[in-house]
Amino acid sequence: MTQSAVDGPVHHAGEPAQPGRRPEGQPGSGGTWRKAAVIAAAGIPVGLLWWLLAPSGLNLLTGNPDLAAGTNTATWLPRDLVLAGLCLLTGCIAGSFVAGNKQQQPGPGTVVLVVLAGAAGALIAWGTGVLSAQWWGAPADTSASASVAFSLRSYAVLAIWPAAIALAIFLNSLFPGNGGKPRRRGARKMIG
Repeated sequence: MTQSAVDGPVHHAGEPAQPGRRPEGQPGSGGTWRKAAVIAAAGIPVGLLWWLLAPSGLNLLTGNPDLAAGTNTATWLPRDLVLAGLCLLTGCIAGSFVAGNKQQQPGPGTVVLVVLAGAAGALIAWGTGVLSAQWWGAPADTSASASVAFSLRSYAVLAIWPAAIALAIFLNSLFPGNGGKPRRRGARKMIG
């Protein structure tokens, strides 16, 4: 005896019927798009922090007046490294935010969407940092080199944010933890 296939979602007694609504982890759901938008929008505060903390920016991280000017070539690498560190931190937080739990892992479409949102966030952070330097920083004479102005010399830094998101999601799928359930104390008795 054969049974006919069921098209569409199955409605069980006691559950509210919500036709057309996707689960939270699906790429077309509103929750996934909101998470992606938050990840991309995080580029604005990351870019501001980059300008505030980095050498040849406002230089709050070191406070060393020798590192305040972009004409000092020793500031160029630390300036890129500050953005790299901020992108790594933000990417790990964003990846953990999206990674889900033991029962509900994100689908491939969700992972691609949030990795692209991380790439957009990195570009927004870069643009925000450069724009902040133009608005609030001292004018720089870039005739000797374009790197004298507050800028990014190594564009590979922009790949750190989306890579950190992908890595955090991957590691969470390998080591999902306890699935959000609290550990029971006293589960093992001490013999002795």
